[in-house]
Amino acid sequence: MIETLADRLAAFSLATRYEHLPEAVVVEARRRLLDAFGCAAGALGEPAPTIARNVAGGMRSDPGASLIGGGRSTPDWGAFANGVHIRYLDCNDTYLSLEPAHPSDNWAAVMSVGEHVGADGRAWIAAAAVAYEVQCRLADAASIRARGWDHVTYGALSTALASSKLMGLDHAQTVHALGIAGTTSAALRLTRAGELSMWKGCAFAHAARNGVFAALLAREGMTGPAPLFEGDMGFWQQVSGPFEVAQLGGPAASDWMLPKTSIKFVPAEYHSQSAIAAAFEMRPEIGDPSRIRSIEIATFRTAVEIIGQDPEKWRPRTRETADHSLPYCTAVALVDGEVSADQFSEARLSDPALLDLVSRTTVIEDPALTAGYPNGIPNRVTVTLDDGSTVVREMAFPPGHDKNPLTDDQLAVKFHGLADPAIGRERADQVRERVARLVDDPKPHEAISLIVARPRIVDCD
Repeated sequence: MIETLADRLAAFSLATRYEHLPEAVVVEARRRLLDAFGCAAGALGEPAPTIARNVAGGMRSDPGASLIGGGRSTPDWGAFANGVHIRYLDCNDTYLSLEPAHPSDNWAAVMSVGEHVGADGRAWIAAAAVAYEVQCRLADAASIRARGWDHVTYGALSTALASSKLMGLDHAQTVHALGIAGTTSAALRLTRAGELSMWKGCAFAHAARNGVFAALLAREGMTGPAPLFEGDMGFWQQVSGPFEVAQLGGPAASDWMLPKTSIKFVPAEYHSQSAIAAAFEMRPEIGDPSRIRSIEIATFRTAVEIIGQDPEKWRPRTRETADHSLPYCTAVALVDGEVSADQFSEARLSDPALLDLVSRTTVIEDPALTAGYPNGIPNRVTVTLDDGSTVVREMAFPPGHDKNPLTDDQLAVKFHGLADPAIGRERADQVRERVARLVDDPKPHEAISLIVARPRIVDCD
């Protein structure tokens, strides 16, 4: 009998054990979970996470799953709502290859299914390692963006595997879960084209919900279409084209994809991070931002395609469009010296002076920079001042890139910057403490209940 790719993915997932994971994978898993919790806390008051939480809170199962922000739901709806929180600020981790990915999106499925089945911290880590590995290897194997599909399509497969592993499904059940998820979850690239909607931050969460749902059905005996990848009208024929997955895991940390992912240092689409970091470095030389006559951003082809060519990127009307705009993010970084939620507020998006500067920003592809991607994300920013002089910076590895990783202290600063205003320092410290002892935590899901908005203090005077 010929082994299919779905068989191979299922066998890898079932064979992965916590005790066989290299220490670096375990350490980096904890760091990325902390980062995911921080991103989720920072998004508590945003409209799309609130909508997701409200809808999910109306669904019930026993045993169920805790919701970030409070309440309970079913494991599939819990994965959706929690996933929207993790992803919405566009500040969670990244992997860049033929297809980009935000693999910490997988944590939402791990959290909800993990609680549903009573999994401990070690089981969470093993499931996350599988999900990261598969999503990133698929991103290495084939680009589906050019064929009109969104990268979150791969997420339905990675979360189906993580969910199946946590539920204890056998090989056949896991293959069925992959078949169900893989044939029902191809997502249109429209999500990230033109003026972006709230759905941009929800698309992977929906894929995760489908992955969990598929595993729940397979657990009860539902069969799925097969062979998923190789079959007539299957994934290869309809979505990706044929590809090879050369490796899945291994004995050394370098064999695993999780440590090769990058943590964002500001909440913006990852291909803009080096341009933003370059802008921060340039500000002391520029002085008064009103001196800026024009900005040129030389970049690589993928950045042009994703965040540097749609007309909407030069006059974004939504935060989703703005945080996916290379000209806007670079210009606001030069002017404000900061890229945070404030830079995507309605006030900043409608500021005439800022929009005028964005209109004087050009984006060009430089073939030499294209050749440097995806090993790095090389951007070169050239600012021309009112006296005709120029200030130039080029950067390929911004803070948080896997070749320039954040230290634990830097990650803590990012986490508390996102979490403290939303949930308070005391709860934020408790979340950090739970994540620090994830390996020995029998009930890691209890950290989810700590991520609720702190009570507002009403001044009665």
